[in-house]
Amino acid sequence: MVELSALPNGIRVVTAPLKERKSAALGLWVHTGGRDEEPSKSGISHFLEHLVFKGTKTRSADQIKEAVEGVGGSLNAFTSEEYTCFLAKSSQEYFEKVFGVLSDMVLNAALRKRDLEKERTVIMEEIKMTQDQPSQYVDELLTELLWPGHALGRPLAGTLETVGGLTQENLKSYRDDHYQPDFITVAASGALSHRRVLRAAGSHFIKKASQRQKTASLFKNRQTEPRLKWFHKKTEQTHLALGIHSFPKDHEDVYALDILSVLLGGNMSSRLFNEVREKRGLAYEIGTAVRKFQETGAFIVGAGIDNRKVHEAVKVILKELRRTTRELVGKEELKRTKEFYLGQLDLALENSLDRMLWVGDSLVTLGRIRAPREVARRVGKVTAEDIRRVARKIFETRSLNLAAIGPLDDKKARRFKELLSF
Repeated sequence: MVELSALPNGIRVVTAPLKERKSAALGLWVHTGGRDEEPSKSGISHFLEHLVFKGTKTRSADQIKEAVEGVGGSLNAFTSEEYTCFLAKSSQEYFEKVFGVLSDMVLNAALRKRDLEKERTVIMEEIKMTQDQPSQYVDELLTELLWPGHALGRPLAGTLETVGGLTQENLKSYRDDHYQPDFITVAASGALSHRRVLRAAGSHFIKKASQRQKTASLFKNRQTEPRLKWFHKKTEQTHLALGIHSFPKDHEDVYALDILSVLLGGNMSSRLFNEVREKRGLAYEIGTAVRKFQETGAFIVGAGIDNRKVHEAVKVILKELRRTTRELVGKEELKRTKEFYLGQLDLALENSLDRMLWVGDSLVTLGRIRAPREVARRVGKVTAEDIRRVARKIFETRSLNLAAIGPLDDKKARRFKELLSF
């Protein structure tokens, strides 16, 4: 059973105990991410996430790692558009020790200038590495197309220019403004009681709330025609990312959209996998994904295509998407798709770390906890007509965005524009 409480200073504490486990997973969620950054400071959330591991007022970087890894635990963090999460997993007997280390990192990171300069180089190499990997870089190109001129359309790691310009004062000011009780959520799962987690949180998070309100610049979609962006690179494959505007995270049709995504490209039984890879041999890898934010979202198809067959592959992909707007999915196919979706969720939530991520993400982004039984109930209600209705709603020519990386000359690349139509 999931339990939720709040400390006197407003920090929320959510727990999802798991019986017959030995592990404990902990996440400290800071409600700030890429969408909260000024354009000139793009990447600052990610930069700060890195620096938190470099030491506090009382612990060195080595002491942080050794304190957790020395008891068999693991330590990590990630930055998203809407939050930053610092997480750890260990045996439950070391939970308080690990909590102390993680909270010290988040609250008391030293942010030393020498660490900043070393980590700046590391992050710049990370940015270059992404740019050298077409399968990753094409996603950044697509993001720019989907959310142009908005923070959601900028790379989470920033650019070489913005990262190169960040100062120690920038990072300290951003930390002091955003790493406040008002923006922190504690999530835990595993062999833990809610009382135990609440007690640990109360002993470390004693700072008073700042009474600050978070404001986000909401994206307004004004796209009226297909968009295309390509990057010429001598690669053995052409990497494609096709994106279509869809629904925000709390939209009433998000589960129908999720089922549509699985149906089209969520596994080896999916339509795109069968049509593009199995039947025609046009790609080794192809799949779909759904991104959901506070006020917007996207349906995405990603693929690595034989350079000689790119246009054919795009035609097949669009044909399969178009088919879902016209034909009702069969009863057995819909049943298999739902069972896969719910089965994958059940398997993931057996793991204490994944369950912690589930409840933490839900509370931070929705302000409430999505119970697995609620998901199962809503997925169960999705009908074939719902799938077709949602497909018709989002699969519109004006909403198409295509990013491509490969050995394309201008003439070949422009031919894509002619294909972008439902």
